Amino acid sequence: MNKSIIRTCLTIVFLFVLAGNAGAQSIDEARAAYAEGRFMEAASLARTLGTSEGHALAADSLAIHGYYMAPEGEKEGLFRRAEESARKAVRLDAANPEAHLQLAHAMGRQAQVKEGYATRVRDAIEEALRLDPKMAAAHVSLGAWHAGAVGAGGFFAGLLYGADEEKALAHFERALALAPRDKVALYEYALGLLSLDAEGNRAKVRGLLERAIGLPPKDAFERLVHQKAVERLAALVGG
Repeated sequence: MNKSIIRTCLTIVFLFVLAGNAGAQSIDEARAAYAEGRFMEAASLARTLGTSEGHALAADSLAIHGYYMAPEGEKEGLFRRAEESARKAVRLDAANPEAHLQLAHAMGRQAQVKEGYATRVRDAIEEALRLDPKMAAAHVSLGAWHAGAVGAGGFFAGLLYGADEEKALAHFERALALAPRDKVALYEYALGLLSLDAEGNRAKVRGLLERAIGLPPKDAFERLVHQKAVERLAALVGG
């Protein structure tokens, strides 16, 4: 084989290796920024990858920053950007369940400020579960969707959206069966029970919050959830 051809082939292989390493390094950097609570930096790093995985992480980062940290006037814009990133993640890989879940989360946040998102949120979560039936986070999200809809709309939520209290509880229980030591799942289950029947579920809510607080936070997002759980428990005990 001609030496120049060999050199060209080796150069191409080397460039592909470099590109692969750069991609891996960038997603790792984005995840590190996320874990440390630098959510906007994480979103920027993840988005530049141009992959489904990257856009899903960017959507998650933007939604968390918007909900927990951004001033009120900036929230809607961040949620909209989160939805855009999530939709790109789905377009790039429609078989990525995380992309569908982050789309549901982003639309769910927008549903808090706009009407017309309820069924689209549910559909995105159900697609995530179709792709990965054992995705604990998706079961948590669907449980929260049913609980929130029933809590807000009662009987009419069932008629309009198919929301159901038993389905809410079933999805929360399935999530805990899949991930019994998941702080977010425990916290969201507690919130769901509060939406359904705050007084009747008081004892179980307290137990779930205590379990959530008893688990050490794994990253910056879980630290935010941990603090929310502490505040909820204090309000429950003091109320």
